[in-house]
Amino acid sequence: MKEKIEKFNDVWTRWTPHVLSVLRIMSALLILQFGLAKIVKFPLSPNFAKVELLSLTGAAGSLELVLGALLLVGLYSRVAAFILSGEMAFAYFIAHAGRDFFPLLNGGTLAALFCFVYFYLAFAGPGPWSVDAMRARGREPRLRTSPAE
Repeated sequence: MKEKIEKFNDVWTRWTPHVLSVLRIMSALLILQFGLAKIVKFPLSPNFAKVELLSLTGAAGSLELVLGALLLVGLYSRVAAFILSGEMAFAYFIAHAGRDFFPLLNGGTLAALFCFVYFYLAFAGPGPWSVDAMRARGREPRLRTSPAE
């Protein structure tokens, strides 16, 4: 029985880095939709129909659009995730916290969750399916297989 549990745990452990990449990609797609709705007006949302680029919401949308795209492909992921984490904390306290103490009641659950997911990604990194990982692999010293190389 112990061997079966260890095999089961090995499978989960082996997939952990890849699931980290999936978390990064999905959270990037989710924040990207907010940036697109605020800046590009697609998908058209009544909440963001009158957002002006030079407003606080427009600045947030610009961050979500640019940093969400960077996070999606996994380029400068840690920096992008850290800034988005701060933006989501800022959004929570500016737009939600004053309404009520509880996120469920003040509408800030998504902002709080995004804040901590991006904070985690800033420290955990982008995972193996990212431009950052590809760039890091390209910089690794190559082991020589023979003295002639």
